Amino acid sequence: MEIMNQPENKSTDREILISYVFDVRRDILFKAWTDPEHLRKWYAPHGCTIEFPEIDLREGGRFRSCIKNPAFKDCWCKGEYLEIKAPERLVYTLTATDEHGNEAEPKALGMHPEWPKITIVTVTFEENADKTLLTLHQTASESLAKETGAHPSWIQMFERLSAELI
Repeated sequence: MEIMNQPENKSTDREILISYVFDVRRDILFKAWTDPEHLRKWYAPHGCTIEFPEIDLREGGRFRSCIKNPAFKDCWCKGEYLEIKAPERLVYTLTATDEHGNEAEPKALGMHPEWPKITIVTVTFEENADKTLLTLHQTASESLAKETGAHPSWIQMFERLSAELI
């Protein structure tokens, strides 16, 4: 349960790159990322909840979600699962939407105007003994993600996931 800060894990500012070690086998961690019941328990930052009005967890499947944040507006998005390779890799899109699932410019939704409307999230799971190194890439500027709260939100989600798996 630690964030990796090794030089080889540093990204350019073209993407978010976070590595995190979990004290569980990768098949267990992968299931937590691909089981809707597990996702509902951890896939939102501290103090927030998530709803999935639609979730079809298969390659080509789609989802719609809403992170409910009492301090800010609801954050709606949709996505498509591009690759599901158990228990090694998960790739999906995240698209900013309104509450009806219509694509929208992030600025119109109250997000930072430079935040991309569509990003791709790639998660890899690398097992070592009974631990798993999770590496997350997201196609958005890391400095912008830190400024907007997206980067710390991922860390908080990993903390919630780690606690969920104990």
